[in-house]
Amino acid sequence: MNEQQYDIGMVGLGVMGRNFVLNMADNGYSVAGLDTDPDKAKALDKESGELHVNGFTDVKEFVNSLKKPRSVIMLVPAGKAVDSVIDELVPILDKNDLIIDGGNSHFTDTERHFDELKDKGIHFMGMGISGGEKGARFGPSMMPGGTESVYDRVKPILEAAAAKVDGDPCVTFLGPRSAGHYVKMVHNGIEYAIMQILAESYQLMKDGLGMSNQQLHETYKSWNEAELDSFLVEITAEIFAKHDDKGDGWLIDKIKDSAKQKGTGKWTSQDAMELQVAVPTLDIAVAMRDLSGFKNDRKKAGDLYKLNKLQEDGTGNYKDFVGKLKNAVYFGMIASYAQGMHQLRVASDHYKFNLNLKDVARIWRGGCIIRAALLEDIRAAYDRNPDLSNLILDSKFADNLQKAQSDLRYVVSKSVEMGVPVPALSVSLGYFDAYRSSWMPANLIQAQRDDFGSHTYERVDQEGTFHSEWSKN
Repeated sequence: MNEQQYDIGMVGLGVMGRNFVLNMADNGYSVAGLDTDPDKAKALDKESGELHVNGFTDVKEFVNSLKKPRSVIMLVPAGKAVDSVIDELVPILDKNDLIIDGGNSHFTDTERHFDELKDKGIHFMGMGISGGEKGARFGPSMMPGGTESVYDRVKPILEAAAAKVDGDPCVTFLGPRSAGHYVKMVHNGIEYAIMQILAESYQLMKDGLGMSNQQLHETYKSWNEAELDSFLVEITAEIFAKHDDKGDGWLIDKIKDSAKQKGTGKWTSQDAMELQVAVPTLDIAVAMRDLSGFKNDRKKAGDLYKLNKLQEDGTGNYKDFVGKLKNAVYFGMIASYAQGMHQLRVASDHYKFNLNLKDVARIWRGGCIIRAALLEDIRAAYDRNPDLSNLILDSKFADNLQKAQSDLRYVVSKSVEMGVPVPALSVSLGYFDAYRSSWMPANLIQAQRDDFGSHTYERVDQEGTFHSEWSKN
């Protein structure tokens, strides 16, 4: 192959990288792939067939094969692997070339890379990619940030490869520096929250109602055909229909009840605390994954404390509870999106990202893990009011929450009676009740802080800060 034949390069030919290369090539672009594992490079060549694709194992040959100015995407694990690839590429690249980090890097690392490479005359773009293996192959949602004029260079390739909703590509330039990776981080925080809410609904129906996997499959399938239409509900229905191919029974029952995480949910919570913005449903989802890891302790506690199941009355009235549970899950999903979008609003101001939340909702409608019919309503809310601070304050969402809140209260109440944990649903209700409270008891907290630590307080009738000698009154 002659030099400088390829429109774009991909470093990392694992599942995501290989599939994204094939996606771009399917859309008419020539792509060079690089991996230190010769088997992965050969596998790409074999799978690509007649497409204009070539796998490399030598970094210099790879770089020299790209059209100038060069554009290189990395799809490697966040952290040291990203640093290592950049260190290897920089001495070979020319000024004005572009490196795109398509992994789940922490936004602070993206800020560092952006500044360091800018000093060397090399452009850097942090771009969140969501959709998993199938999304990478057939159309993901992509969240790029950096410099808009540089994004315009690769815009045609990314728009061609992106998921489409009514012909609209699920990719757009989001903002300067690390804006793209920040949006992807919050996307994953919302993902954690919705997954936890669905897990709680599963435990309620399995432990609380004694429903079978077949019943669970049918329930989630019906939910996905109504207001809860979403990728996560869709795959949840599929999971309960999967038989174990290594033995008898259902696969879900053979999977250990201890969930892992790669850090993006935790990062969302951590930065929300730095910004002093409340995202309690996202926070508790991270905490519950942590708690799931203490399997031995949970087993011991389970032997000590027994569960009371919600009894059927013989007429199938548990279906009434399941109907209320569907509305409770819908409420929790709205709360999860509301908290995540609120964090993006605050972060946009703090970090000067200048995010357009309507665009964020728009590109999340297809390709990504949290895609849902609800996102069209979210997009419309920001279309009505671009300065909307929280989805809870939108009139349409207010109507939906108002209708669903009584069912959520019922579900949380019954869950407490049964002893089935629903922390994400519970805290979603608590968040809603606190957000709609025109008065909160934070005046007591101010007084307590001033009493024990002389931290001062503010008054409602006078400007300034004050301190009192509480114990002398």
